[in-house]
Amino acid sequence: MGWLKWFREIHKGDVGIAGGKGANLGELYNANFPIPPGFIVSADAYKEFISLLGIDKEINKKLEGLDVEDSDELDKVSEDIKELFMKADVPSNFVTIISNAYKNLQLDSGQLEGINHKALELVKAGRDLPFVAVRSSATAEDLPEASFAGQQSTFLNIKGSDNLIEAVKGCWASLFTPRAIYYREKNNFPHNKVAIAVIVQQMVDSIVSGVMFSVNPATSDESQIVIEGAFGLGESVVGGELSPNEYILDKQTGKLVDKKQSKQEWMYTRDYTTGKTVKKKIPQEKWYNEKLSADMLKLLWSLAVRVEKHYGCAQDMEWAFDRNRLYLVQSRPVTTLKKHEDVKEIEMPTGEPILTGLGASPGGASGPVKIILSPHELSNVKKGDVMVTKMTNPDMVPAMQRAVAIVTDEGGVTSHAAIVSREMGTPCIVGTEKATSVLHDGQIITVNGSKGEVYEGSVEVEPAQELEEPVEIIPTNIKVKVVIDLPDYAERAARQKPDGVGLLRLEGIIASGQKHPAQFMREGDYDGYVDLIADGIRKIAKVFEGKPVWVRTSDIRSDEFRNIKGGEQEPEEANPMMGWHGIRRSLDEPQILKAEFEAIKRVNDEGYDKVGVMLPQIISADEVKEAKKVYDEVGLNCEFGVMIETPGAALTIEKICDVGIDFISFGTNDLTQFTLGVDRNNSKVQKLYSEMHPAILREIAHVIKTCRAKGVKTSICGQAGSKPEMAKFLVKEGITSISASPDAVQTVRKVVAKEENEAQSEF
Repeated sequence: MGWLKWFREIHKGDVGIAGGKGANLGELYNANFPIPPGFIVSADAYKEFISLLGIDKEINKKLEGLDVEDSDELDKVSEDIKELFMKADVPSNFVTIISNAYKNLQLDSGQLEGINHKALELVKAGRDLPFVAVRSSATAEDLPEASFAGQQSTFLNIKGSDNLIEAVKGCWASLFTPRAIYYREKNNFPHNKVAIAVIVQQMVDSIVSGVMFSVNPATSDESQIVIEGAFGLGESVVGGELSPNEYILDKQTGKLVDKKQSKQEWMYTRDYTTGKTVKKKIPQEKWYNEKLSADMLKLLWSLAVRVEKHYGCAQDMEWAFDRNRLYLVQSRPVTTLKKHEDVKEIEMPTGEPILTGLGASPGGASGPVKIILSPHELSNVKKGDVMVTKMTNPDMVPAMQRAVAIVTDEGGVTSHAAIVSREMGTPCIVGTEKATSVLHDGQIITVNGSKGEVYEGSVEVEPAQELEEPVEIIPTNIKVKVVIDLPDYAERAARQKPDGVGLLRLEGIIASGQKHPAQFMREGDYDGYVDLIADGIRKIAKVFEGKPVWVRTSDIRSDEFRNIKGGEQEPEEANPMMGWHGIRRSLDEPQILKAEFEAIKRVNDEGYDKVGVMLPQIISADEVKEAKKVYDEVGLNCEFGVMIETPGAALTIEKICDVGIDFISFGTNDLTQFTLGVDRNNSKVQKLYSEMHPAILREIAHVIKTCRAKGVKTSICGQAGSKPEMAKFLVKEGITSISASPDAVQTVRKVVAKEENEAQSEF
């Protein structure tokens, strides 16, 4: 059934099965990193569970019309959904599968093959059931383009099948914590597009543990490794509940560059009488004891270098030492580096700071203090407040969104909430030890998140002069562009200095208007839709002025956007992925297509004449001809292109070029799906989904060759464009430009430059 997978069966591409954490653990386990043994209760098990018991329908009802800015309402809905899970009876076949795997956990799953029943019972005889960590692993977390990590629950020191089943239900329920619901709503991520897998992993009885970055997350210095460690279980560090010791190492040599010693008065550990996780006081004479020896630091340094090399990008890792060895318990890509952030500099008030801590997120801001000592007080944080709390807990994300700055008593610069602050661009200071006691409600303060200083009074925050770019922009013949969905992220993407926007999807702009395009037309509000689309495109075109911005016309499947106005009227389709969307729908509803063309024309006429248009889901030259009629009717005069997302388009590219187009762009997500006959949203067949399949590469090569002969520019905007191995192939085939996600622009640029240099050296 695919409900359960051992680590040995999972690799990094299996996010749809094992979630982000689970896929990475399987990858690391199979690469022989020191991973504690474990298995995955797959995302399919979660889907089957909520479908069998009708929980999915109840969830949809409770989320419909929810105002996530109302903290009280958000908390109530979250609690109601949690109750649905925790009161539900898990079907007996689920219980049997999970329980049997748990009982065999201390045996590597490969050892079970070929062992007869009697022999297996002898092997198991006398073994005590292990303590396990039960961790949530959402199918959209730990991805470079979506920072969902840390929003779901973890249960430590779980023992016994009954307790394990309850912990699994708790993980499933945590997909709908207030912070998770809020994050998805604010990022326009449909709730029903995220499932959750559950990791069951043997506990490490750690004497010291923590987190480690293979790059300095506060300064984005790639030559440094940052390690944070504390006594006991690592949840205290990951959750930002205390201030750990911080060690900064030189990545090249492993030498200690800097160290910050912090007081630790307590730790999480297992109570050997009850088996439960408890908060244990540390004797006062050991509060400032060293956490990591020179040998331990050397082992961690070596591990960080090897993991980064394996993945090819900076990693955020969790580790633990028991009394015998070092374990790696998690690794994920770093998604919050701010190398090009034009941080606002502030001139501090005169005098000494009234409070200091660790600068966790750069920038400065002034505002009134709002002390938060309880989750029930989060609704008190208003826009413009400085939120001051004991610890930076991920549950506080909705309130953090409203705060102008954040100051905490505890936490390190690599705690999850500090990472979220950097992602949001909110100044943040952690580890002050006494912010909640020194500061008081209503007090006006100024926060310098770069230096970790708090001053009495308010100052005006002025933008600093443009910061010098820390990454050299290597010139390349092949242009390296960026993919953008939301106007609010345009400035951040532009700081990577891409050569333009290779794909601007309209769906993010449409979602911001909370009304389906078809509903605009039903209401006779043609101009309203034009205004919405033009406003969104303009914001991005302004940021990228002078550079090409290619806008894809709407491509909304009928099972999407059902929660916005008019979405409930969308038709029910057996297979929306291959149904009524893209250019085929636009030609059936030409007023929508015309309005989108009108919006582009309006922006062009305002002087942003580098904005072009491309058509999605093309399968024939006739579709291009019909769309060009609308283009001509509107009077558009901009670059005109098409997406190559189907074998139909790839194999008739010559006829499509003859219609008269300026460029094509490969949409490899769909091109792979339709060529291989593999549903890209179905976790059961993800092992077969590969953009590097010979058939896909052959289609791409054929299209590039034909377009070069016809004088048509070629590009790629599918997710594959961000992968170095695909970039190498495209350079050799002679593509005109490559579009990557913002975090991958520099990586792709380096690959392109290297391949171009090697090609020149051959002559």
